[in-house]
Amino acid sequence: MTVLAAASDLGAIKQRQQAMWATGDYSVIGTTLQIVGEDLCEALDLRAGERVLDVAAGNGNATLAAARRFALVTSTDYVPRLLERGRERAEAERQTVSFTEADAEELPFPDESFDVAVSTFGVMFSPDQEKAAREMRRVVRRGGRIGLANWTPDGFIGRLFKVIGRHVPPPAGLRSPSLWGTEERLAELFPACRITVKPRIYTFRYRSAEHWVDVFRTWYGPTNRAFAALDPAGQAALAADIVTLLQDLNRGGEAALIVPSEYLEVVIDRS
Repeated sequence: MTVLAAASDLGAIKQRQQAMWATGDYSVIGTTLQIVGEDLCEALDLRAGERVLDVAAGNGNATLAAARRFALVTSTDYVPRLLERGRERAEAERQTVSFTEADAEELPFPDESFDVAVSTFGVMFSPDQEKAAREMRRVVRRGGRIGLANWTPDGFIGRLFKVIGRHVPPPAGLRSPSLWGTEERLAELFPACRITVKPRIYTFRYRSAEHWVDVFRTWYGPTNRAFAALDPAGQAALAADIVTLLQDLNRGGEAALIVPSEYLEVVIDRS
């Protein structure tokens, strides 16, 4: 789609997205993705004492991974409930972390405030992709790094977005979040920066395809809201299509659901 949403439309979309992410409890899903934050911090070669900003942090996977490496971490999200989940986790681990409610497109920090900025499956969902990328670059010092984990268009989650979109079309003019999982789009979003990407696999492990659908329908905001937008027949059709996708990708046989999902691990050297 070549016609993009106007700024006023993007503002309305953001408000709906904020309500969507507050639905259910993303932390139920987020905690299963912890390994991604750990791997990203290693890819960034994170150093003790570095100032790290976690953008669209959710319940704090990358936040905690950085704090465990003795970085000075500021964790941000625009959903207060998710920040609270991150705070609970940090307190349980006796980690010192600063938590700040913040929109990824309007970060409340001065230029070059951080050595590193990270986001795992977070900033990619910003409606105004260019603005979010500019903000991440703005708050990182020259010579610093930006680390991202982004779902790819052709991996499981990218394909899931397409399945959901056939039942509940996304807002007109909105770029797909999974474009952040392509080298071409990253080059557009972070011009004149050295970008290193590594395709990686996160593996979803659940009891069955039906179990996956039940968990994500209950706790994951985007899936929860997609089902809520449909009548009972539409809900049944969406569930059936997701189950089919999961079963097609399942390498666990009949005993369990094991579905690999590709994402890009990205390290950007801030010029």
